[in-house]
Amino acid sequence: MERHTYQTGIIGNCAFMAHVNKNTNIDWLCWPRFDSTFIFGGLLDKIKGGEFSILPEGEYSSHQYYQENTNILITEITVKSGGKYRITDFAPRFYQDQRYYKPLMLVRKIEVLEGSPRVIVKCSPVSEYGQTKLDVNRGSNHIQYIGGDEKMRLTTNIPVSYVFEAHPFVLNESKYLVLTYGEPLEAPLISTSDRFLNETTRYWQRWIKHSSIATFYQPFVIRSALALKIHQFEDTGAIIASSTTSLPEAPGSGRNWDYRYCWLRDTYYVITSLNHIGHFEEMEKYFSYVTDISFAEDFRYQPLYGITGQKKLTEQILSGLDGYLGNQPIRIGNQAYEHIQNDIYGQVLISVLPLYTDHRFIFSERKDSARWVEYLLNKIEKTIDEKDAGIWEFRNMANIHCYSNLFQWAGACAAEKMARTIEHKALTRKAITLKRKAAKHIESCYDPERKVYTNSAGSPNLDASTLQLIMMNYLDPASKRARDHLCALEKELKASNGLFYRYLYRDDFGKPKSTFLICAFWYVEALATVGRIDDALKEFENLLQFSNHLLLFSEDVDEETGSQWGNFPQAYSHVGLMNAAYRIAMKLDRPIFL
Repeated sequence: MERHTYQTGIIGNCAFMAHVNKNTNIDWLCWPRFDSTFIFGGLLDKIKGGEFSILPEGEYSSHQYYQENTNILITEITVKSGGKYRITDFAPRFYQDQRYYKPLMLVRKIEVLEGSPRVIVKCSPVSEYGQTKLDVNRGSNHIQYIGGDEKMRLTTNIPVSYVFEAHPFVLNESKYLVLTYGEPLEAPLISTSDRFLNETTRYWQRWIKHSSIATFYQPFVIRSALALKIHQFEDTGAIIASSTTSLPEAPGSGRNWDYRYCWLRDTYYVITSLNHIGHFEEMEKYFSYVTDISFAEDFRYQPLYGITGQKKLTEQILSGLDGYLGNQPIRIGNQAYEHIQNDIYGQVLISVLPLYTDHRFIFSERKDSARWVEYLLNKIEKTIDEKDAGIWEFRNMANIHCYSNLFQWAGACAAEKMARTIEHKALTRKAITLKRKAAKHIESCYDPERKVYTNSAGSPNLDASTLQLIMMNYLDPASKRARDHLCALEKELKASNGLFYRYLYRDDFGKPKSTFLICAFWYVEALATVGRIDDALKEFENLLQFSNHLLLFSEDVDEETGSQWGNFPQAYSHVGLMNAAYRIAMKLDRPIFL
């Protein structure tokens, strides 16, 4: 079978994201928010998803790449009959007037590189997930699209008639297309677009310069950091799992989920990756988002929330769309918000630990520290003996999961450190008690015959999430028990080329058909942690082949073909890469920073 990869790159400005296909089309763009209806949704339906393309007449080849150290994407089109042009796509983002300027604005600059190619520009946004065609009004130098929640305007120096009628024209000078939502561009088109491009370039390159990124496979880590950054909805600080919905985990699997939300269970990994590259502003914004949610909840957290903290994320199945490569169903919303996942409280506690132990943060700025720690410890206390859906969100299965208790243990450890920092003896004692109780549950999952921790108490099944027993230092990485546990997991769950399955037992949707990329990066981390550094290097290098042409990674990978599947790009796959690279770099016996 032929290897399948996603043919898009992403641009964004921490207010929205767009996917640009190698064929120049904007394949995905949700406005005004990450979780809004798509304006362009060609990923899920080539016809009803609308179109925004800049294509030549006749056959062509395409080369796509990022401007170095930015989220600015360049697509070069070479026309077979002669001529070549370049499209620079970006979402403006830069600092001005003491705040970040991040408008709902997509800018496309078209430049001639060779000859006089003839091109056709098509722009037909839609609304209500392709169910509503917009009215198109023609102005003197713009086209207005009406019928959605807000007006959209395309401002251009291309003759409007050519765009309105999708008529071919000769490209003999630089052309600009600026699509806006709500507020139109009320400024000179060419000079403003070029200024925005220069300012946005400087912003991203400065952001990378201010990152602490080791020299170990640095281009991959830089691209992952840039991708992760634009998955943060800066207005609230939430970081979404992915900008897409319903891209299948495997063809025909039915595992097509909406990932445009914030999963608290991944908080620790995200915060860790941001901490490794020294970006504290993003950490604090995310902490504020979690804090706002925490004090709005009386008893338990949901596994996921909307980007503004909304709780009800009712799952719906849309009809009338083809689906990605014909895969159904198309889901918006995510029923997992109703699940019980008890690792979350520990995730939050260990995520905020740097705010109390890292002296680059001002401890005195942490108001109500005792109340915050006690609040979360109480949540652990109430749920520590409870069955839950686990990290993989089983819809009809509940167990005492090893992973859930591991993070309750880790959260209690973090709470103990924070309580000592603020000199609160009662909270220190409570944290120690809960730490011991969580450890008893974890040990109930140990299988002494196979020398491995299973996924839950009384279960024979193995699960990649228990790799975290090693990275979280529940198991001493130098111990025989840690090495034995790792060997047992890799014997059952490791696939070829370093890939790793989450698990291989049947769940609500049958037996998983694809490997889970973040688990593979966890495996690499575990290898490095126990001292198998040569194996860690080998497996890390193997995994790099599973990116697309822009070093972007999906959620899932098919073991046999190496094909990318699942929502794309997956923020947590990039987080996994960043954390694995950091773990290896720290182990290598050479300088890791430039």
